[in-house]
Amino acid sequence: MPDEAEGRRIIATNRKARHEYHIIEKWEAGLVLAGPEVKSLRAGKVSFKDAFARVERGEVWLHNLHISPYDSANRWNQDPERPRKLLLHNHEIRRLVGAVEEKGLTLIPLDLHFAGEFAKVTLALARGKQIHDKREKLRRRTQEREARRAIRGD
Repeated sequence: MPDEAEGRRIIATNRKARHEYHIIEKWEAGLVLAGPEVKSLRAGKVSFKDAFARVERGEVWLHNLHISPYDSANRWNQDPERPRKLLLHNHEIRRLVGAVEEKGLTLIPLDLHFAGEFAKVTLALARGKQIHDKREKLRRRTQEREARRAIRGD
């Protein structure tokens, strides 16, 4: 895998993101976590259901990312869906503020990964797809699949 050769180990991907959104631009951001949350991430206990990012008072926060409590950490566990601060450069945050204020754009997480020893999230600026866009994509994919089958002779 090319990602593992670069020192990136993917923990989880947001599979619905590319189906429901047009990806415009991507950033890699650090994630502020507590110790037990890192252990849960290493075990792969994370869910992206309805996760999104928001710029609040000059900082970027990730909301609704569910990191399951680590079993052995009992009283040190955090709330599984608490907002988590994302670490970005100031110039990146300023650019995000301008882009998010534009109508119809949102920040969504695409994947969680470890870059070396640090937990990172790939954040995307995205525009929501309409239902007809999704149907067109599925129709095109089906046609391509049928064409490949016809060429193979199945």
